[in-house]
Amino acid sequence: MPVESSSDCPHLECVGEITKDELIHKSHGQCQDCKVGGPNLWACLENTCAYVGCGESHADHSTVHSQETRHNLTVNLTTLRVWCYACGKEVFVERKLGPHCPVPSTKTLASPQTNNTQCSRAQGSPTSLRLPPTNGCEDLGMETEEEDELRARGLTGLKNIGNTCYMNAALQALSNCPPLTQFFVECGGLVRTDKKPALSKSYQKLVSDLWHKNRPSYVIPTNLFQGIKAVNPMFRGYSQQDSQEFLRCLMDQLHEELKEPLADSERADNKGGSGDGRSAASGEESNEAEMLIPDVPDSSHSSRQTNREWQKEKNLINNLYRGAGLSGGDLYKDVDTTSEAVPIISNQGAIKVVSSSTRPQTPPDSRSASAVTSCSSPKSRRQKKYRSVISDVFDGTIVSSVQCLTCDRVSVTLENFQDLSLPIPGKEDLAKLHSSSHQTSLIKAGSCGEAYAAQGWVAFVMEYIKSWFWGPVVTLQDCLAAFFARDELKGDNMYSCEKCKKLRNGVKFCKVQSVPEILCIHLKRFRHELMFSTKIGTHVSFPLEGLDLQPFLAKDSSAHTTSYDLLSVICHHGTASSGHYIAYCRNDLNNLWYEFDDQSVTEVSESCVQNAEAYVLFYKKSNEEALKERRRVTALLNVTEPSLLQFYVSRQWLNKFKTFAEPGPISNDNFLCSHGGVPPAKAAFIDDLVVMLPQNVWDHLYSRYGGGPAVNHLYVCHTCQTEIEKLEKRRKTELDMFVRLNKAFQEEESPVVIYCISMQWFREWEGFVKGKDNDPPGPIDNSKIAINKNGHLTLKQGADSGQISEETWNFLHSMHGGSPVVTVRPNVSHPEPEASSQSEEKMEVETRSV
Repeated sequence: MPVESSSDCPHLECVGEITKDELIHKSHGQCQDCKVGGPNLWACLENTCAYVGCGESHADHSTVHSQETRHNLTVNLTTLRVWCYACGKEVFVERKLGPHCPVPSTKTLASPQTNNTQCSRAQGSPTSLRLPPTNGCEDLGMETEEEDELRARGLTGLKNIGNTCYMNAALQALSNCPPLTQFFVECGGLVRTDKKPALSKSYQKLVSDLWHKNRPSYVIPTNLFQGIKAVNPMFRGYSQQDSQEFLRCLMDQLHEELKEPLADSERADNKGGSGDGRSAASGEESNEAEMLIPDVPDSSHSSRQTNREWQKEKNLINNLYRGAGLSGGDLYKDVDTTSEAVPIISNQGAIKVVSSSTRPQTPPDSRSASAVTSCSSPKSRRQKKYRSVISDVFDGTIVSSVQCLTCDRVSVTLENFQDLSLPIPGKEDLAKLHSSSHQTSLIKAGSCGEAYAAQGWVAFVMEYIKSWFWGPVVTLQDCLAAFFARDELKGDNMYSCEKCKKLRNGVKFCKVQSVPEILCIHLKRFRHELMFSTKIGTHVSFPLEGLDLQPFLAKDSSAHTTSYDLLSVICHHGTASSGHYIAYCRNDLNNLWYEFDDQSVTEVSESCVQNAEAYVLFYKKSNEEALKERRRVTALLNVTEPSLLQFYVSRQWLNKFKTFAEPGPISNDNFLCSHGGVPPAKAAFIDDLVVMLPQNVWDHLYSRYGGGPAVNHLYVCHTCQTEIEKLEKRRKTELDMFVRLNKAFQEEESPVVIYCISMQWFREWEGFVKGKDNDPPGPIDNSKIAINKNGHLTLKQGADSGQISEETWNFLHSMHGGSPVVTVRPNVSHPEPEASSQSEEKMEVETRSV
């Protein structure tokens, strides 16, 4: 069959006969050298050559095979795209390889010199966990300037697949945020999730395609679009949607799929524990389980037992319940329903306990590090905080204060934010913001009057005069000042003071407590009324560099870097009912601005960007010291002096070091357990979590940033393995006992009393015993299914509850504690008096009629 090609590669004549089915069969195999499977496998297309090799950055056996055999053509077994090593470019072969796909592979082909350098390194890793030797400079992403100058990456368009310009503009703006993009490109091994629809994996694939060195002209984001529609039905169909709402939905789902428990909170919970990484409360809980396990050795024996044996077992459970009742009650008393709240003392001394996070504290992914501390107490479970790359990059904190004008009590709340939704002030609002009297009151209230200190009153008067002829001149600083200005609470919006116990007039103002690495600003251009929607077309001028948040910081804020530079802008052209979205983004490799209009990517000037009608803006922290620090590390990596020790550093923290203005202390906890070893669940992919650095680089990073711990030997933690085995034993015991008790309950014809249990708690417990959740469900909480009638708790009508026997309740309560007790007594004697009274009344009526 002749070869038809759209390229002029002279090496296509060496291609052998091969079918798509054969390539698909090879894609399920492994690298013939290192036995690695996965999506990054490449097959040699040389005639009569059946070699299959990997394209991993640390090995790249497909490139080595080409250098040794002079076989030039290879095909990616996932994307079916062909690469010629001799020509150094992609070629298109119209054979039986299937249709050409516009999505490139994620393989980066290294030069022969790079591969020789990689293969010649002899630094070994510990014998407990073997890691391939790595090139520290490559892992830190220190590429040569020549490669960047050849062809800038990230200039790939996105095809509009039916009114999806809102999605394309948002994805391009996110794609040009280096901290997030570098995580998905270089820390791809950390993108592991079992949660549907696996949107994080679709986004990772899309980012890899957009930033591939040999980029196509455009990519079709079909998989990600399907995932978003599965998460939020609002995006189904082909109608125009809001780009900012799409951003929120996407980032929330990415956080849910990638979140993992905070190591600091876990270690705090483990303080004062029993030495095996658990808290004292969890030790009591596990002791109850141990007490039950040896006493019921026949729980999984023959299903046929005599009534005497079964009665003994029921008595044993009840006795254990009575003996453990105090501990179960104490365990429940220790549970603080406001354990996630933070007490804040205001300047006036009043204390207000508020929530410290707006993120839902849901159980983590089953593959997360919480498997190590899976026997944590219910209290520590409720206190657990979660983080992800989304929260690391975009999360900031606002402190909001409300002052009662009667008693001067100040209540303070902390809340996280991923973006700031700023109003666009009109003429009257601008006059108030700039007036001296208003500024004075703002300063007294602790708000942001000093935001205009550097502007100058002459300049403001000139701009205000211009506004009478050309409309109001609004700056982004004006929008920030309007957002952080004090708000008077009066009339229908009066403040409910907890001290006065009445509605009072109040004043509300807020400040930034902690600033994010990337600041996302949303301008409220759309107003949605009951019957119609309008758009505010006022031009808001914004700086490309030097946006300063210092005037809006709280006094006790620990933020050091407050200056931000613009990364990308999402613009909307049109009306509230119809329009078109585009994005202006600054390429991080060449610092040039580009317009992304669906499939079209065009270079534009800075003045074109500044004249845009901004809707959503992305700003990144600017810190020259961070750039100098990266240059120092690059110089240390180029030192040829041999190192006696090699240290392992978190790949995720190294990504922060490369892209964050303030990476923070070294955090190796994402690949270590609380005992200092590698959790058994992470041992299989430890090479995706760590990077090996020479001693001089580690010493410099540790002295500069602190943190740790220092790791130069990796081993699988035996303590964690014991914990996991113990947890499995507990799960099996609880599940087997429940099955037996419930079966006996179903066979009981007339139970004296029936206990009710909250199905919400029961589902959490079921997920725990079936291995879907690593943490115990906490104490039984029947408060939502109970109602107090005349001093007695009864089952609420229509409550989401289940029915269990007394023995089952005693067993579950002895293991987990909780309250309140809700029972139903199906006594047949109850309806008889009612029936007799009705018959008596009937007889009396009949007698009277007679």
